[in-house]
Formats: sequence, C-alpha cells, structure tokens
Amino acid sequence: MQPTFDMATAGSVLSKEQLLCPICLDVFNQPVSTPCGHNFCRDCIQRYWQSTNLPQCPMCKHKLNKKPELKVNTFISEVAAQFKEHGEIKYEGNLSSSNEGEVACDVCIGKRVKALKSCLDCLASFCHTHLEPHHILGTLKKHMLINPMMNMRDRLCKKHEILLNLFCHTDQMYVCQICVEEDHKAHRTAPLECESQDKRAQIGSLNVEVKEGIHSRLQKMCEIGQAVQLSKVNAETEVEESLQVFNKLLQVVQTGQAEVVEAISAKQRCVKSKASGIIRDLEQEVDQLTNRSTDLELLSQTNDDLYLLQSFPSFSRKPTMKDWSEICVQSAVYVGTVRRALRKTACQLEETIKAEVKRLCEVEFQRAKACAVDVTLDPDTAHPKLMLSENRKQVHHSDVAVNLPDNPERFYPCVSVLGKEGFSFGRFYYEVQVKGKTEWDIGVGLKSVNRKGGNLLNPERGYWTLGMREDGSYWALSSPPVRVPLVEKPQTVGVYVDMEGGQVSFYNSDSHSHVYTYSGYTFSERLFPYFNPRRNHSGVNSAPLVILPLNV
Repeated sequence: MQPTFDMATAGSVLSKEQLLCPICLDVFNQPVSTPCGHNFCRDCIQRYWQSTNLPQCPMCKHKLNKKPELKVNTFISEVAAQFKEHGEIKYEGNLSSSNEGEVACDVCIGKRVKALKSCLDCLASFCHTHLEPHHILGTLKKHMLINPMMNMRDRLCKKHEILLNLFCHTDQMYVCQICVEEDHKAHRTAPLECESQDKRAQIGSLNVEVKEGIHSRLQKMCEIGQAVQLSKVNAETEVEESLQVFNKLLQVVQTGQAEVVEAISAKQRCVKSKASGIIRDLEQEVDQLTNRSTDLELLSQTNDDLYLLQSFPSFSRKPTMKDWSEICVQSAVYVGTVRRALRKTACQLEETIKAEVKRLCEVEFQRAKACAVDVTLDPDTAHPKLMLSENRKQVHHSDVAVNLPDNPERFYPCVSVLGKEGFSFGRFYYEVQVKGKTEWDIGVGLKSVNRKGGNLLNPERGYWTLGMREDGSYWALSSPPVRVPLVEKPQTVGVYVDMEGGQVSFYNSDSHSHVYTYSGYTFSERLFPYFNPRRNHSGVNSAPLVILPLNV
C-alpha cells in the first residue's frame, strides 16, 4: 500500500525560509520556478523583470535569452497554503526599512530593506536573507563581497565591465585597472580612496565657507531686522513729536478763537444790558401813563358835573415824561474784531513756531552730527594750484601751479578737489570751517562728475552744493541757483547726506541752525565730499577750507 503524503510532514521537511518569496519576503503566492531552479511569487518575478528590463534571476543573476513561460508549482503552492492556514509562517528576519541615504537591497521589491553587502560580480546589493546563497552555493562563494554601495552598475567600466577604482588626473575621468594598462599608462592616476580623501578635505573646507556664509547672512538678516525695528521706534517717536508740535500750534489757535468769541460776546452783553435798562424805564412810564389814561377815561364818563369840575384841575396837569427822542441803542457792529484777533494769534503762532523750529533744528542737527565720518582730501583729484596740508585736512588756492600728472581724476580748470572717502549707502556728516573766506563751494559730488573744462555745479551735473560769493550772499547751487537769506554768517558749515533718503542738508554748525536741503533725489553711484576754495583774488580769499575733526 502506497503511503499518503501529509502536509504537516511536508512542513517538517521544509524550513520556514524555504516557503518565503525572496522578493517580497512573504509566504509564496502562486509560486513559480525559473530555469535556474529558484522559486518566486509569480507577480513578484514579473514585476521584477518589468522594473529591470533584464530577463535574469534575481538570486543568482543567471541571464535568460527570453522571459520563460511560468507555471505555478502546485506542490509548493499547497504547502504554502497549509502554512498560511495554520498561521505558522512568521518571518523573524530584519525587515526594518533602511534610512534615507542607506543602500537598499536590489532584490526586495516593494519593500526598502537595508542591504548588508554588495557583490562586485553580481553588481547588486543584498539584504541578510538574499545574501544567503552567496554563503551556501559554491559558485556564489567565489564572488567578491564589499560594504554596501549605491548604483553598482554605474560603478562599472563600460568597456571592460569591471569596477572603476582609479581616477585619471590627465584625462579627468574614472578608469579601471585594465584601462590604465591599455590607455593611461603614462597618465597620472590615483586610487579612488586617495581622491575621496582629498575631496573630503575640500568638502570640509567648502562646508566651512558655506557655514560662514550662512552665519554672515543670518547676521545680516538680524541687522536688517534690528534696523527695521529701530526705524519703527524712530517713526513712532517722530509722529509723537509732530503731534506735540501741532497740538501746541492748535492750542494757540484755539486760545485765539476763544478770545475773539469772548470779546464779541462781551460787546453783545453790553448792548443787551443797556437796552434792558432803557426798556425798564420805558415800561415804568408806560405804566404811569396807562394809569392816568384810565383815570381820565373814568372822569370823562361821570354824570356828576360838580365832581368833574372839582377833579379836573388835578388831572389837567400833564404827567412827567422823559424825552426819549435823543436816546437810542446802537446794535453792535464788529469792524476788525476778527482781524485784530487773528493778527494777535498770528504773532503768537509765529513766536511758537520760531521756538519749535529752533528746538527741532537743534534735535535735527544733533541727529545729523551723530553720523559724523572722517574725511580727508584726495590729492589725485586736486587742481594743480590747490595746496593741500600734510594731513590733507586743509586746502587753499595758490597763484603757483604744482607740476602734477594730468590724470583723468584731476579737476582742471575748475579749482576743486574731492574727498578721498566715497560713500555708497547709509548716512554721513562732516564739517568745514569757512572762517575768513569771501568765496567757497562745498557739498558732495558723484564719482562720475565731469572734471575737465567748464564745470557748472547743479544736481543735473552730479553736484549738490552750497556756495558763498564775494558780495556776502549765499546760494544753493541748483538749476537755477536759489539765494539763501542768512541772518548769521556761518563760520563753520556742516554737510549731512542720507543716501537712501535722497537728501543733502547744510547747517550752520555754530548756531546749530538749518541752512538748506536738497531732497527727493536718487543717488545711483558713490558720493564724494566736494570742496572748492575758489581763487584767492590776490590774497583776499586766501584762507583755507578746513575739515574739522569730529567724534566719529
């Protein structure tokens, strides 16, 4: 009698690993066998061949001429079904997904499992389970296993199909050992390990630069954020100050308005009071006359002739009546009342405005002076007849020209000189002593200003300057020039520039008062301090322009 085959017996013969698909690592589902003898789920092997476009065995890399016709292995299918039914298959291997950046097993489809080794012969990476054939099969034991490497096929020499393990500096390409022997014998080559060490050092240096770049940019972001916050605080302070100033002016106007209303009301009260007194007296006389009229009316109606005759003498006298013909009440007419009140208010406003302007000028001047910079004269730009002091802080015009090279930066024939320091952004302030001079021009000029030939000073030509002429007049050298009336003759002039704000302002540094401001401009290039002591006129204007030291 032929013995019957029990599925439990089959389960004891086959190990758990033998019933797991090498691709999905799960119990076989419709298992099929490849010509080389390895078993897989039918769907798994078909997906593998579709993803790689290589008809080969995922386990041993046996190449097939064409995709074989696969048929389900009924024996293995029944055994696997029996195991599933009894719930005896539990794979206990390491199925933890590999972290990003780690090499994944090339055989595991649908699950990213960390590779344990890479095979230089199979050109693939294997997890613990799929590496087992390399430890068991004699032919696979001879394969060279290395630590897991990504993209194994890209590491092969396309010509010789062996590992690229050298770098040719001469041709700047990766080569294998056979390439060196055939085509790169005289070339300078190095092992990839040495090259990678050098590149790691470069990466380290580059990373330091990148981190420094990150740090500097974060610092710049912090600086910009602080600038925005400070700007917000300054704006709030300025708004609060403007409210206080205009509230003072409004209070003066309101006080003037209240005074004129009170004056008008007082005059009206006076008219009303006078009229009330007259009306009261008139009412009294009307009452007296009314009583007399009543008495006369009664007397005229009596039938007693004797009584009428006897009483008549007392009624015949006219009552005392005041002559009201010359008495009148004039209505109030307000000629000039509002005008006088307005003039008074205007005078008070003028005084208040002058006081506030003086106070604000002091605040403005101190803010400008807080942007002080160190300025020196640039000898390469000075006209040949301009004499510069040794410390390059003073300049005056001489009758004798110095023999200097006529470089493109030098002014000629205009007797001018620029500051050595140029400014591309921000705010700056400097002071120039003009004491003893009868003529001068100072301010700022663009780097590109014309320095040869006739030189008109105005913003259209790149200059923002203030000047004094021999008749004692002061001019903002715009187009056309604007005369600036000054009560006090400045001995020291301050120049303030706000590049971003498009503003150039001049101050009398002695009285801390504002002189003139250019505003609403856009400075597209560097600005340089500009000085023109003008000609000395036989010594009359020989005093120098002196750049004063400031607390920078």
